[in-house]
Amino acid sequence: MRINPIEILERYCDSNTNAFKILVEHGQQVAGKARAAAQRVAALKPDLDFIDAAAMLHDIGIFETDTPQFGCTGKHAYICHGILGSEILKKEGHPQLALVCERHIGVGISKADVRQQNLPLPDRDMIPVSIEEQIVCYADNFFSKNGNSRPTEKPIKEILASIKRHGSEKVQRFESWVKLFET
Repeated sequence: MRINPIEILERYCDSNTNAFKILVEHGQQVAGKARAAAQRVAALKPDLDFIDAAAMLHDIGIFETDTPQFGCTGKHAYICHGILGSEILKKEGHPQLALVCERHIGVGISKADVRQQNLPLPDRDMIPVSIEEQIVCYADNFFSKNGNSRPTEKPIKEILASIKRHGSEKVQRFESWVKLFET
């Protein structure tokens, strides 16, 4: 898959904005971590071009959220950025990339999560399935977007502490990715 993620991003956000800068920097960080993880599981034959594009585009939906710290003035809650990004990438003709957007939040959001937490999301599982989806989701957890400076990579212990509040199933999923992608 050869697409230019920057061209797609520019169709949805002015490249002179802070939101665009944050999104590109974050995407580059996630892409670097994802590529390294993919190389560790080369026997599974992950599509590196797809991973690069997905890492750059997984947060495209933030432009439609109300997230002032990023300079985004949309009408949706931040938790919706995955499903909003999915809609954008489907419209762009990239349904597989759309799935990465939809499934990358945290370590994935289950139908039970949507119902129990009354989330403003579709009533379905949005959990990474393909190896590429898992790699991008895994890599995304290492970097936060803060709007102020280029974030550093978080240590695994910090990520696990953050995930822990969402339940042991999610901790187990991330720990399984650590075993798979860090050895």
